[in-house]
Amino acid sequence: MNRSQLLTIISLLGMLSACKDFLEPSLENRSVVLLAPGEGTESNKYQVGFWWEPMPDALYYRVQVATPDFSSSVSLVQDTLIEGKTRFEMTLEPGRYQWRIRAENGSSSTKYMSAKFIIHESSLDNQKLLIVTPSATYLSNLPVVTMQWDKLFGAKEYTLQIDTANFEKEGALVYNQGVGGNQLKFIFPKESTYRWRVRAQNETGSSKWSEIREMTFDKTPPVVTTPISPAKGVEVNAPVKISWTSVPTAKKYKLFLYQSDGTTAYSFSFPVTVSSNTYSFNTGLQGEQIFWNVVAIDEAGNEGTASILTSFIYNAQ
Repeated sequence: MNRSQLLTIISLLGMLSACKDFLEPSLENRSVVLLAPGEGTESNKYQVGFWWEPMPDALYYRVQVATPDFSSSVSLVQDTLIEGKTRFEMTLEPGRYQWRIRAENGSSSTKYMSAKFIIHESSLDNQKLLIVTPSATYLSNLPVVTMQWDKLFGAKEYTLQIDTANFEKEGALVYNQGVGGNQLKFIFPKESTYRWRVRAQNETGSSKWSEIREMTFDKTPPVVTTPISPAKGVEVNAPVKISWTSVPTAKKYKLFLYQSDGTTAYSFSFPVTVSSNTYSFNTGLQGEQIFWNVVAIDEAGNEGTASILTSFIYNAQ
């Protein structure tokens, strides 16, 4: 075997190894292990937690719930694709149900595994509401938020409470009213972090309070950043490291580059959003003057005032 043949074989082996790295393991001959609710489970809780064991090589899990079962289905209650979790919660009405689950990746899936369960009618006192939106880490600069929760069987209305403390003084709550449906649009009265909870009620009783969630309304923009380098008007060799001062509340920055007129965007790539306070630029033309400034953006999405406009002379070397 000569050197050329040996190099060809090594190259082919490398290609085969690379292809293997991109091939997903098949899930077709595997099955998900159901944990809860198990076959024949009976409960008087309308809030149902579906659990299963994680499966290696799975990217998603498809969860379906039908009533009374999948062979004589009256209604497909739920069909959802879940990523990165092995638990799913939902609120159901009293009745007979069957749930099933399969694992999926980009090229294959397991067979469905299923279990039947029953939910018995019970008083609201045994129930707890599930919150749908907003998320537990809600932070926004929008003045209006939509709060939504699952409907609860037997409920006539829902009591929604919003506070900036710990619900210790009912007379001082920001909001404490009954809601006919399962959602409400709330206008934030001022910037703050709010806590909220909800419960269902009817003529004979009320449910437990939902979990308490926080939501923050922040409309204060970050302070202005200051250009550091290149210094104004200097000639700089490529690649040019553009930098500016960090802003404590900024989560990212929007960098604007302009042509020599100082107003026309340098290219379709700009403005560019970056997470650090530096940017490397190396696509200029020899001797051209390039203007730039930066806007800081905080986690709530507020944009600060643009920094002063400065410029440098590009040296392509």
